[in-house]
Amino acid sequence: MTQPLVTVNDLRIGAVTDAGRKVEIIRGVSFEIAPGEIVALIGESGSGKTTIALSLMGYTRTGCSITGGQITLDGNDVTALPERNRAALRGTEVSYVPQSAAAAFNPSKRIMDQVIEITAIHELMPKAEAEAKAVDLFRALALPDPENIGHRYPHQVSGGQLQRLSAAMALIGGPKLVIFDEPTTALDVTTQIEVLRAFKSVMQQGGMAGVYVSHDLAVVAQIADRIIVLKGGEIQETGNTEQILTHPAHPYTRQLLAAFEPVPHQPFQPEAKAVPKPILEVIHLHAGYGAIRKGEPEIKILKDVNFTLERGRNLGVIGESGSGKSTLARAIAGILPPYQGGILLDGQELRGDLKRRSKEQLRKAQIVFQLADTALNPAHSIEQILGRPLAFYHGLKGAKREARVKELLDMVRLPANLRHRLPGELSGGQKQRINLARALAAEPELILCDEITLALDTVVAAAILDLLKELQRELSLSYMFISHDLSTVEAICDDVLVMLKGEVVEALPAARMSAEAQHPYSRLLISSIPQLDTGWLAGLEQDPNLVAQFANR
Repeated sequence: MTQPLVTVNDLRIGAVTDAGRKVEIIRGVSFEIAPGEIVALIGESGSGKTTIALSLMGYTRTGCSITGGQITLDGNDVTALPERNRAALRGTEVSYVPQSAAAAFNPSKRIMDQVIEITAIHELMPKAEAEAKAVDLFRALALPDPENIGHRYPHQVSGGQLQRLSAAMALIGGPKLVIFDEPTTALDVTTQIEVLRAFKSVMQQGGMAGVYVSHDLAVVAQIADRIIVLKGGEIQETGNTEQILTHPAHPYTRQLLAAFEPVPHQPFQPEAKAVPKPILEVIHLHAGYGAIRKGEPEIKILKDVNFTLERGRNLGVIGESGSGKSTLARAIAGILPPYQGGILLDGQELRGDLKRRSKEQLRKAQIVFQLADTALNPAHSIEQILGRPLAFYHGLKGAKREARVKELLDMVRLPANLRHRLPGELSGGQKQRINLARALAAEPELILCDEITLALDTVVAAAILDLLKELQRELSLSYMFISHDLSTVEAICDDVLVMLKGEVVEALPAARMSAEAQHPYSRLLISSIPQLDTGWLAGLEQDPNLVAQFANR
């Protein structure tokens, strides 16, 4: 009988609270991983998925420690090894693909130097051989221009590309176990398919085992052999993927599956008034990056974008990484001044640069960024982060400000005692909810949501969507939702724009998008959305010429 590659026996991990109290966050977890097997850890934010996965490397977050149990990796007792020996295993025996690649790369170093760094640290191979292997991995992970992309700096590639480059960094040392911490979170759907296929192929060819941390059950269905369901640091249910998805035994697993399909959107009807003004109008908008020459930037992104968002309605903007979705949100928010065209907020023209907008205009339109890791100041407490807009927009101080911070945390389903923590002490989903709470602090009329449910597990994401709908009814809010997840857009949006290479190629009501989209690119996006079916990826057939035609990765 084949010996397990990984054995976890009665694992217990403790933490110290802000008040100095000791708590147990992982409670008696036991499981095994066979060589070449991919095991998924699923559960809501804070369930212990990432904490358990990191412990397989002998690593715990600041304030946490392994207090009991045993972890064995390929015969090595990880829990008993001194730190120096654990470090020797990382990158060779076990490696890690992070949730946020943006936080994993050094912005001042070229990508290739960072990808191959582990081979020099452990003296695995000569530099030329490492670079050749890196190029092979770039190609396997469907990265553009694999021979030259390594010469760029992290800021010169898209978020989706950077996430795949972090996977190459983890795979280059030929580890026996790879920990994937939400690795496709930042990827658009068509790229996600290629990356999942590449992951499976590379893992199978190398005989590597994997731990796949995810809240996306449809992705897990395509890549995992077995699923472990976690809640509150304890295992609720374990089984092979097909069994968990089709015949879940535990009520919590059934809740996770039910949350996978959001409640369809019911359009909000604001109170009848005499022809209300649109909350947002975008007119012949052009934007780009780089030095302006002859009135145009070096790199043009948005090309003649036009749309109107009525007050109380929600607009979804979908498209792949690099299609211009986030650039559109930044242009509307004033972070990236457009070089041509106009933006009207509640009938008033917005200056291109946010520094030239009034405080009231800034308050009315808030943006929630995609990457909470880079959007939240790591040196400030949550109370400071939420307190700043409360003081700036509403002049709140002292007890009133503290009370409002607690209300905001409650609105995004977080406990009040979290306000004393730093962002680094929170899970990815918790950080994203702080991002949302900061926008809500201004009491805006329009919120630009840049993939705001991307880092959230399905249960919390569904709760956030419900919360946004509730807030919309109470406050007459309007949302512009940027996403590559059409099911999320359909759950909260009235209308959808499809963007391709900076242009709007299709506009339809959200409820009719799946059935009536005509543009080939729209149809490609729709067909690329993973299903809760273990055979979906293997059976997916797409025209390779069509995929190549619209590739923007």
